Formats: sequence, structure tokens, C-alpha cells
Amino acid sequence: MKKRQILIAAFCLAAGATAFAQQANTRIIVSFSPGGPVDFVARTLAVQLGKELGHTVVVENKPGANGAIGATEVLRAEPDGKTIWISSVGAAAINPALYDKLSYDMQRDFAPVSLVVNNVELLVVNDKNPARNAAEFVDNARKSKSPTAMASSGVGSIPHLAIEQLADSTGVKFLHVPYKGAAPAITDLMGGQVAGFFGDVPGLIGHVKGGKLRAIGIASKERHPALPDVKTLEEQGLKGVDTINWYALFVSAKTPAAVIDSLNKAVQKSVATPSVHDALLQSGAEPMTSTPTELAALVKADTEKWAQLIKTKNIKVE
Repeated sequence: MKKRQILIAAFCLAAGATAFAQQANTRIIVSFSPGGPVDFVARTLAVQLGKELGHTVVVENKPGANGAIGATEVLRAEPDGKTIWISSVGAAAINPALYDKLSYDMQRDFAPVSLVVNNVELLVVNDKNPARNAAEFVDNARKSKSPTAMASSGVGSIPHLAIEQLADSTGVKFLHVPYKGAAPAITDLMGGQVAGFFGDVPGLIGHVKGGKLRAIGIASKERHPALPDVKTLEEQGLKGVDTINWYALFVSAKTPAAVIDSLNKAVQKSVATPSVHDALLQSGAEPMTSTPTELAALVKADTEKWAQLIKTKNIKVE
């Protein structure tokens, strides 16, 4: 009996030590499932960030509710800078216009830390599509007797908003086909069920380099370093499609300013480290950091921009 009590006591002590160690760690909360592009960026950053901070940085996935579950997890934690939210532009700057009620308010609840990467949108078609560039794709859609079907990763997603911007830019009506995520949309694009898809470069570059998809345009002012031969939409005479799906780090608004400043410096050093920088670039993401003030301005500008488009197009989530 005494031996059993000793074992139980030892187990409790070990569990307590583990819990304490986990509390001492910094956590990056990812609002998406493991294996996706946001998760990849978080895990690529975490090891070097841990070295800069002097302790372990762990990545925890809290997917669901379009980012709200991850956001809420951060707000429940102590505002000591050890629980960080990595968010794409969607949860940070698009959700406020899509949902009447959110469990968080970006301006009130969160303080910006830094950008981590920029992800431009790439327009792709399958290898059997006759269009060799975006201008041809739009011209073929204009001549079609029925609306050309374009997939997105969901209503109100960056790929969806890119389609709406392309329609406004060209005067061509497209048939928006929303999916639950990019993976099924890409599968149906390869199968010919839809004609085109806008997506983040990291999620598409493998299919493009493997010859399964054809990249026909970049929705950015400059060409992408990983795809230098793919012309921008502006170069092809298609203006006004300016979708940037950035990923950035935020903490609770109650976090002390000195802690945020330290985090920002650690993130800047981490992203500039060659191993991290090169890994992000090779994945198709564009490494990019910022000051907290610059990120705050970006969130504000994108929130206003996307809110206007969502209101004009009367986009609603079910």
C-alpha cells in the first residue's frame, strides 16, 4: 500500500513538474489543423524563436470557427506574452465584416506583434485548360455562353474575394463555387469540375512544379521569387486584384508594451535567420516582418478594404 502511495505521489510530482514546464514555455496558437501553410510557418518559426527567447516555443493547433477558437484560447491565457496567436488575414481582418457576432474584437482584444510572411494569391488552371495566361483565361470566360466556374476555399475567404475583384476588374461574370478548404477545391480543379482557382503560393507551388496545375497569373504588384516566369495580373492588363494573405503574430491587448517589444525583436531576428528565411521562401511564402505599429496599420487598412467589398457584394456566410 505504501509503495502504491509513493508511486502515486511520484506521478503527481512529475505531472506537476511537466505542467510547470509547459507554463514556462511560449505557445504559438494556430487556428488551423496541422499540416497546413499557417501551421508550417508557425513550426518553421518556433525553433529559432525559442533560441532567441531562451526557452522552448511550442505550437498548438486550435482549429475551428474560422479562427475564433484559437483567438479565444489566447485571450483566456495570462497576458504575459507567452501565448501568441498566429493568424492569417482572414481571422484578423475579414471575419469582422463576415460575422455579426465574433467572440473577439481585434482592436479591443489583441495587440499586434509582427508580420511573419506575405502570401500572394496565384491564379491556376489544370494542365488541360487552353489558357496559357490570365488574360487568355479571362478572354475565354468572356466568350463562354455560361459563367466560368471558379473554386474558392470558402465563402469570404481570400480566394473568394480575389474572384470578386477579378470580376470587377474585367466585367466578366464568374460562377463562384465555394469549398470547405483549399484541398478539395484543388482536387476538383485537377479533375476539371471547375476552371480556375486563386490560392496561396505555398499550397500550390508543388502542384505547379509537378505539372499538375498551370500558374497563369500572380495577384501582386511584383512577380513571385519562387515563380519568376509567371507574370502579374497587372502585367497582363488585369488591374485591381490585390489580395495578400499575410500571416502575423498577435498577443492579448493586456500584454505589457515592453514584452511586446521584446517579442517583436525576437521575431525579427528569427525570420532573418538564414535557415528560417530560406525554408519559408522555398515553401512559397515571402518572409516579411514589421513593427507592431506597422502591423496595426495594415490590419486597419485591410479590415476597411475587405469590409467594403463584402458589403458591396452582399457576401454572407451560412
